[in-house]
Amino acid sequence: MRFIYLHGFASSPESAKAVYLQKAFARLNVSLTIPDLNQDDFNHLTISRQISQVAALLPLDGTPVTLIGSSLGAFTAAHLAQNNPQIKRLVLLAPAFGFLGHWLPKLEAEQLYQWRNEGYLDIYHYREQRTLPLHYQFVEDARHYEGLELGRQVPTRILHGCDDEVIPIMASRDYASTRPWVELIELHSDAPLEPLREHGLRDVMALIWAAVREFCSI
Repeated sequence: MRFIYLHGFASSPESAKAVYLQKAFARLNVSLTIPDLNQDDFNHLTISRQISQVAALLPLDGTPVTLIGSSLGAFTAAHLAQNNPQIKRLVLLAPAFGFLGHWLPKLEAEQLYQWRNEGYLDIYHYREQRTLPLHYQFVEDARHYEGLELGRQVPTRILHGCDDEVIPIMASRDYASTRPWVELIELHSDAPLEPLREHGLRDVMALIWAAVREFCSI
């Protein structure tokens, strides 16, 4: 079994979760591949580009793969697994199902107008610790995935914070409710007043690792 971790939006392989999990896997002498989904070009990031990038990492010899994804990386993992039988298992951390419907309404009308008409919107990138322009193609591309039915029965474990204000836990509840092969574990963070921290699940990493290890039998 090969394990691949997909980081979240405007994040990187150096994120707190990525580093924590890579070290945890390494202690068991298991490799965890963590591609940089920015590809040195965050400005032109799209879901389609992420899917193509990760698909190219799947072993050519048919070795089974477990994908672990965080937020937008989890959204990407779920869509990638739909058409790749080589992917045998999914672990989704606060998956960004329906993220456009949660994110776009929080932008001011003027920001949306500027993004659509001028092409770029400044987004804070956590690794770079500065804003970077993101092309509106990101939104146009993402719309193609928002309504797709994910029906392949891939054993899936979702871990989601109950107080997540970035991607409400109801998104994961709805997803799991119609898919009996999906297990949802609801986590209680100690930081309900810090939306980004709650979405990042950084204060419950020990629980996440225990759940990953048990689910993946490692």
